[in-house]
Amino acid sequence: MNPTYTRFYIDGAWVDPIEKRPFEVVDPATEEVVAYTSLGSAADVDRAVRAARTAFPAYSQASREEKLALFDRIIAAFEARLDQFAEVIMQEMGSPLWFAKSVQAITALEHFQELRKVLATYEFGHMLGTTRVVREPIGVCGLITPWNWPVNQIASKLAPALAAGCTVLVKPSEVAPLSAIVLAEVLHEAGVPKGVFNLVNGDGPTVGEAISTHPDVDMVSFTGSTRAGIMVAKSAADTVKRVHQELGGKSGNIILPSADLRTAVRAGVLRCFTNTGQSCQAPTRMLIQKDKMSEAVACAKEVAAKVVVGDPRRPDTEMGPLVSKAQFDRVQHFIMVGMEEGAELVAGGPGRPAGVNRGYYVRPTIFAQVDPQSTIAQQEIFGPVLSMIAYDDVEDAIAIANGTVYGLSGYVFAGTIEEARAVGMRLRAGRIYLNGAPHGKLQDVSAPFGGYKQSGNGREAGFYGLEDFMEIKALLGFVPA
Repeated sequence: MNPTYTRFYIDGAWVDPIEKRPFEVVDPATEEVVAYTSLGSAADVDRAVRAARTAFPAYSQASREEKLALFDRIIAAFEARLDQFAEVIMQEMGSPLWFAKSVQAITALEHFQELRKVLATYEFGHMLGTTRVVREPIGVCGLITPWNWPVNQIASKLAPALAAGCTVLVKPSEVAPLSAIVLAEVLHEAGVPKGVFNLVNGDGPTVGEAISTHPDVDMVSFTGSTRAGIMVAKSAADTVKRVHQELGGKSGNIILPSADLRTAVRAGVLRCFTNTGQSCQAPTRMLIQKDKMSEAVACAKEVAAKVVVGDPRRPDTEMGPLVSKAQFDRVQHFIMVGMEEGAELVAGGPGRPAGVNRGYYVRPTIFAQVDPQSTIAQQEIFGPVLSMIAYDDVEDAIAIANGTVYGLSGYVFAGTIEEARAVGMRLRAGRIYLNGAPHGKLQDVSAPFGGYKQSGNGREAGFYGLEDFMEIKALLGFVPA
């Protein structure tokens, strides 16, 4: 019997949906149902928003010490559940078990740890002449999160919201809702006050739309595709609420002629394939000086051939399945488009890996001699598909890297850090990785994360994430002149 998680967490308790709409959660490695949930309705959202609105006056006035103590309890309860988080993340979206624990779950935990550190010293107010400028929590926040980093993407929004003094309603992806349910149990165990955290499962057109349009939601923080982000912004416009968006990406990875080519190519290929390519900041465009392209292609092909694709439970698996059949079909479509548009297929290609006949597994795929304006070089694929693009000189490389509607992340490899910095400063993206940084880790949770252009607006993580959940108030004449 598969477990059933049809209840929502509202006002400090697990409650039945107002209208039952059963939904199957499918393990992408086996294509079998592993759990049942329920999709919520606008009425469920309204109930959760009322709970959050009721809880806001008291929680917004919680002292720094009270919030620090709450964070300590959340962190302890989260740490105790790391193995459980890893198991459900693997089941709901196919991440290898070791990666689900050591990267997916650990990074989510680190967001709480980092915000606890920021909160300890954050200045909520300062004097500006005779005026007192204060930062206050924005209010009730709707957090709409994706399936690719399911608990991490909740934590990157929830931790700063709680530190600010906001109350929240979370809508995780209906495709991967299980880790959000575990997180709700963690928060309940930690003693988060009633109504401060609420969880309603559901789809975008119903629950997401209800959150975006609700007049008592003060802010929507959304992570997902640019197309869906535009819809959220339009829905939110009538109530003039703040909209924070972390959207799509098509990150360029510039490998300069001075870089150690083999080291840079290997790092770029593996980073592109991390999480089966289902990362918005994946370096999916590798830019190589044209005289070095043949050598780079040979190296990339060698790296791709060694990537272990398979059962997420195996400790040697490096790449699990894509999250769903819809995503599998999407990636297959783009691989075929790349071939039809004349790019050189040097690794992978359409279909499942050899010997695999079940699960949403794809072949790690690399195209070379890719036209910078082609479909696979311009559109976000969200799978393990790398486009290798030739450039003439550094100016050409920068122009190509900046030549998309996206601006989430960028990567630069160079022989010296000074050269990498100079190029990185000219990339129109919100986060730039220089020479493989952060070394030894996938993320730096203290660094702001967010994009330029159609990759969104606002920032998550650390100090800057906290700032995004604040309003600014000026008290003129606070000190009499």
